Amino acid sequence: MYTIESRVRFSEIGEDGYLTIPAIVNYFQDCSTFQSEELGRGIEFLKDHKRVWVLNAWQIMIHRRPRLMEEIKVSTWPTGFDGLYGTRNFKLETKEGEMLACANSIWVYMDVEKGRPVKAGEEEISVYAAETPLEMEYAPRKIAPPKDGKIFEGFYVKRDQLDTNHHMNNGQYVKSALEYVPDAFSVRQIRVEYKKSAMYGDHVIPKLRQEDNKITIGLCSEEGKTYAVLEMIGE
Repeated sequence: MYTIESRVRFSEIGEDGYLTIPAIVNYFQDCSTFQSEELGRGIEFLKDHKRVWVLNAWQIMIHRRPRLMEEIKVSTWPTGFDGLYGTRNFKLETKEGEMLACANSIWVYMDVEKGRPVKAGEEEISVYAAETPLEMEYAPRKIAPPKDGKIFEGFYVKRDQLDTNHHMNNGQYVKSALEYVPDAFSVRQIRVEYKKSAMYGDHVIPKLRQEDNKITIGLCSEEGKTYAVLEMIGE
């Protein structure tokens, strides 16, 4: 298990003074990135080997969002490697060990030159020690996109939304989708299935469908292709 400690910053809170959901996603992403970098399997290693781990799906459960200045710790660990896929858990806790949020993630190992999934070799994964998965109710990887619902004008992908792979950063899909969620909807679980990478200048069109305590949002291209589907369970 790899752990980082921090304190909730003013730049990470919303109007209510609590850590935002996109900030939670960023903490999880940063924690796994730090682990890979320290193990020598980070960005430069992957670039040299023309490989990249692509996030395929998130399942994030939110128990309580911490307040400004609250001391927190973020942990992550791989839970398995199976052919083309790798799985990884995350947890966000208080300094005293209270569980604030936890997550499961599914990753695909990609050959950058050929643009297709490949099996990770021993050199790529030997430094990672798979550990016992979290005890949580695991949801399916796939999410059915909304067939109907409210369609918004959307937005164009900006440069500051890109990552080192020149794609829209994983967390930016979550941040963008939350802009269309009603203020009164309190998210307790969020799932994301990534289907197609959005690039700089792409026009992303959200389609939202709400059924009681569930909101499904499809982030789509002008041609109708789906970049990502998000499902949010709230109260």
